[in-house]
Amino acid sequence: MAATVLIEISKDEHERARLRSRRMAETDRISDLLTAEERGEIKGEKKEKERTVRAMKTDGVDVNTIAKWTGLTVNEISSIS
Repeated sequence: MAATVLIEISKDEHERARLRSRRMAETDRISDLLTAEERGEIKGEKKEKERTVRAMKTDGVDVNTIAKWTGLTVNEISSIS
């Protein structure tokens, strides 16, 4: 049945264009969702690293040790208060 429907749709240029447009819109929507999710994770990771840096600084941990364990540069760590 699906093959029959596909054959009928493929004969109609207008229908093919409509389906192609719908498929592109769905792909764009999924891409937007994934991008938004990725941005949220990156922000969350950054905030978590900043909290860790603050806690380590409060405990008197050396900046080079903080850099080693967080993956941040000394300059990035110095800018976090």
